[in-house]
Amino acid sequence: MFRNRADAAHLLAQRFQGRELRDPLVLAIPRGGVVTGAVLARELGAELDVVLSRKLRAPGDPELAIGALAEDGQVYLNPSARKLLDLDDDYIAAERVHQLDEIARRKALFRSVRPQALIAGRSVIVTDDGIATGATMIAALQMARAKNPCELIVAVPVASPDRLCEIRRYSDEVICLLSPPAFWAIGQFYEDFTQVEDREAVELFRAIAPAQQAV
Repeated sequence: MFRNRADAAHLLAQRFQGRELRDPLVLAIPRGGVVTGAVLARELGAELDVVLSRKLRAPGDPELAIGALAEDGQVYLNPSARKLLDLDDDYIAAERVHQLDEIARRKALFRSVRPQALIAGRSVIVTDDGIATGATMIAALQMARAKNPCELIVAVPVASPDRLCEIRRYSDEVICLLSPPAFWAIGQFYEDFTQVEDREAVELFRAIAPAQQAV
């Protein structure tokens, strides 16, 4: 059990001790992932950026992810979800448009602070506060991989064990502190899992950016 996202990220950063990273970049999935990412970036001496990825919601159940969409427009669909829910192409197209609008809104918030970081040739660590279905992480990894990092690492405090195998297919390495069989939701492993609002995430991102730009 973690006290909060920052506590989990401090423990996660310890897994990188003594490791050589090439011009490291931490890509955080907003919003909770920005808290995790900020701690990792500070402790690893890495640059921090965000990677915008949004889940595609199941009809009638917005908490259930049928897949995810990255800011470059790439879609990842969970094969079993599409089959089980009998999703049609019109629904998926409409949900994609809706989530692209939300990505554009968040992009305006974060890119007003600083431009997108370069990925090519770098050690890239993609992080969030946890992985449930894995859809948003996979969409983020697909986008990052297309930009040719020298290595692509997933670093999360907790993850559903049955999704880690799928995540490994899209990354070079997965670092995860907890992967318990009795997994229902990410929040069950945090004493404080208060929702992170846009303003908090952007201000945290802003607090990291000036020091990085001065290097």
